[in-house]
Amino acid sequence: MTAQNAAAPAPPHRRHIEFDRLHNFRDLGGYRSADGRTVAWGALYRSDSLGKLAGAGAGADWDRFLGLGIRTVIDLRYPWEIEAKGRIPEPERFTYANLSIEHRPYDQAAIDPDVDPWRYLADRFAEVTEDGVEEIRRAIELIAAGPGPAVFHCTSGKDRTGLIAAFVLTLLDVSEEEVLADFALTELATARLTADWHAAHPGRTMRWPSYGRAPERILSLVLADLTARYGSPADYLRARVGITPATTARLRERLLR
Repeated sequence: MTAQNAAAPAPPHRRHIEFDRLHNFRDLGGYRSADGRTVAWGALYRSDSLGKLAGAGAGADWDRFLGLGIRTVIDLRYPWEIEAKGRIPEPERFTYANLSIEHRPYDQAAIDPDVDPWRYLADRFAEVTEDGVEEIRRAIELIAAGPGPAVFHCTSGKDRTGLIAAFVLTLLDVSEEEVLADFALTELATARLTADWHAAHPGRTMRWPSYGRAPERILSLVLADLTARYGSPADYLRARVGITPATTARLRERLLR
């Protein structure tokens, strides 16, 4: 089953929301929970950097974004990334939180092309699952309790964003197959994300040929690692991150229909 076929919604709902500057903005609606309910459309979004909505020429994208009625914005980037690339315009309009779940920065464009790329990235994800437990918990709690609709994002909307999406869908009891398929949909944005990198770094050479990739294999390794260590991804979220039954209940009440 391809990622495109596994995650495609039925009309009139749209998985991918089209913007000129954003390449990876997606609605997390439509995925089915084990209890037969589905994630509500228009309630929770994932994205690449919303800092792209600022500046000259971004007016049409900004209007499209505001039209979604989003009230909560969770920025998963490092503060220094926000300083360099900007945050969402007019953050005071929203319940805004900067929750940097990654604590050990690395440069994906400079990764050794000879390493196993998927195991390498899974190991970086493992660092986030241990280092970033407080920020992961706070992000999930805000999604559960903050005003909605909500969006969370990092730079490319791929790794940090993909991890939070996987955890939220896991707490909503969405099947692992659909969790993996949602993660892999970033592959549809890889070419544009790579083009953005080249435009932003005209004097550099990208060493790693897998930049911007997000195959299911990466997240499959991450979930298997969590299962080996904690019993299951859900047990990790409960025992290590500290997601309480009350938070899970609020998340399901808010997002499942």
